[in-house]
Amino acid sequence: MPEAPVPDAIAEFLDAPNLCVMAVLRPDGSPHTTAIWYRWLGDDRLLVNMDDIRPRLKWLQRDGRVAFTCIDPESFYRQVSLMGHVEEMYDDADRSDIDALSMAYVGKPYPRTAHPRISVRIRIDRWHGWDRDPNEAENPDRPRLPV
Repeated sequence: MPEAPVPDAIAEFLDAPNLCVMAVLRPDGSPHTTAIWYRWLGDDRLLVNMDDIRPRLKWLQRDGRVAFTCIDPESFYRQVSLMGHVEEMYDDADRSDIDALSMAYVGKPYPRTAHPRISVRIRIDRWHGWDRDPNEAENPDRPRLPV
């Protein structure tokens, strides 16, 4: 996997509200994955946000290593994997981070307010792109991700 910084084409891909799966490590070292919204912040950082009751928050505090796979919703064959570490965790007291994520993904503010929200900034250390179009002959001019 190449080291950060990610190339411009990867950053442009990550700037879209793609499907995304995040992996963290449980206390026993086993992986835990979950689908998650993210926002590319630029400068090799991304932001995720979750309820303060999520076990993965405690797991990230214990071991800040994290991995993501972001998948183009139009093509499973176009995806970027990222490896990084927690750079910062903070209360999203005014809910601006979760509302911005919700607006990007579903077009309206986040409706659930039962639990406080925590934002997590992730510094990307390594990345890998995958861009294989099974219909490449039909789409020869499609912009390609560096792989």
